[in-house]
Amino acid sequence: MTDTERTPAAATGEKRPFDLGTGPGRVLVWFYGVFTVAAASRSIVQMILDFGRAPLAYVLSAVAAVVYGFITYSLVRGGERARRSALVCCAAELLGVLVVGTWTMVEPSAFADATVWSDFGMGYLFIPVILPITGMMWLRRAKNA
Repeated sequence: MTDTERTPAAATGEKRPFDLGTGPGRVLVWFYGVFTVAAASRSIVQMILDFGRAPLAYVLSAVAAVVYGFITYSLVRGGERARRSALVCCAAELLGVLVVGTWTMVEPSAFADATVWSDFGMGYLFIPVILPITGMMWLRRAKNA
C-alpha cells in the first residue's frame, strides 16, 4: 500500500459517510439488537404455543421484531440511505407504540395478551417509547455530521 492510498479522506477532500453505529449509535445498536431478539423470541414462542388466544397481540410483537431488526441493520450498515430508512422506521415504530399504547389503555379488552408496545412499553420499562425518539434524535444529528 502506498502513502497516497493511506491518506485519510479528510486530507483528500472526500466526504466520508457518517458511521451511525459509533458513539451513542453503538448504544442504540445494542438496545435495538436486544429488542429484536426479545420481541422475536416472544412472538415466536407465543405463536407456536397459543396463537389462537391472542393472534393480534402476537402478530404485533412479530411486527415490532421486524422493525427493530431493520433499524438494527440500518444502524450497523451506516450511510445516508440507511440513515433515512432507519429514520422512517423509527417514526413508524413510534407511531405503532403510540397507537397500540393508547389502544391498550382505552380498551384493554381488545388484547387478550400484552404486546411489546402495550401500555407504551410499560412491561419493558417504557423503553419501546423512548427508543424511537432517541433513535430519531441520533439519526437527525447524524445527517448534519
